Amino acid sequence: MKITTDNIDDFATGATVLGTGGGGDPYIGKLMAQQAIEEHGPVDLIDPRDVPDDALVIPSAMLGAPTVMVEKMPRGTEALSAFEALETHLGQEAYATMSIEAGGLNSTVPIAVAAALGLPLVDADGMGRAFPEVQMVTLTMGGVSATPMSIADEKGNSLLVNTVSNEYAEAFARVTSIEMGGACMIGTYALSGAEVREHAILDSMSLAHDIGEAIRTAKDRSRDPVESVLDLTDGYELFAGKITDVERRTEGGFAVGEATLDGIDDCEGRTFTLDFQNENLVARDSERGVVASTPDLITVVDAETGDPVTTERLAYGHRVRVIGMPCSPKWRTDEGLDLVGPAYFDYSIDYEPIETLQQPTND
Repeated sequence: MKITTDNIDDFATGATVLGTGGGGDPYIGKLMAQQAIEEHGPVDLIDPRDVPDDALVIPSAMLGAPTVMVEKMPRGTEALSAFEALETHLGQEAYATMSIEAGGLNSTVPIAVAAALGLPLVDADGMGRAFPEVQMVTLTMGGVSATPMSIADEKGNSLLVNTVSNEYAEAFARVTSIEMGGACMIGTYALSGAEVREHAILDSMSLAHDIGEAIRTAKDRSRDPVESVLDLTDGYELFAGKITDVERRTEGGFAVGEATLDGIDDCEGRTFTLDFQNENLVARDSERGVVASTPDLITVVDAETGDPVTTERLAYGHRVRVIGMPCSPKWRTDEGLDLVGPAYFDYSIDYEPIETLQQPTND
């Protein structure tokens, strides 16, 4: 498949659905990718099974608080600077780039990098969704190091980080992102084709395209776009409501907060809360309690259009629907839950798969 200016909207929309409210503003990333494709041509999306075992793949990403990126526009060259700095340090030309997570900006920045450098994009990512911290990738469970990591900002500053663990990479990169104004671009988790196939989430970019295409097609045909998304992802509709309150703050390099919804339609008379740290982490219904939690996917979409709403765009009065989708089985292992389960984020709840939580209860 080729990524072109004709289908970039589908990739951006679908990736934002998978991004669970995080991954950066999709509009900014889409514009960056569109401009790069217009200047340099389409990008080949390649099957990870076709990447040679010893080929070098360098993921590209934004690091920081998504709220910052709404006002702090990237210059457009910092992602390239970070990518090329890591390539130079490793002394090897990259075969391809890859998304480190599924998310609006972080699924489209690699497209822009791929177009500008004439590289293919691997149909895979490191999460199958978005998470707020550097070490929160399936690659960590596979022993792939986040460093050496290159970091660059829009002012032209850049540096290279080497750490003894991926957790330390998060700590040092987070401090750097704050000093760079709250957001920066990185090249990280350099890995081989064999490591991509063994440890990454495969086929996630083509899934993003299919989700975006399904939403667009449903709207064109006056069908329910949410139902189309649920069919593709084995998901569930968790709630329909109007946002009545949003508490949001930028803290420690993250957008942290809670959104409250009052039910509409079939959910009238109930309330709903969403806790987020860049991404939506826990969803609670006033009658049913916890209805979904990390690492399963929780995404807010516009009630009418089905377009995804990121955490920085949650606003009072917005009528939305909340959907939940099962995460990759890799995250449901003990090691995966240690990295991204509720306990890591200090929630005193045990993880239960969304399929279990959505089973009908006998009153």
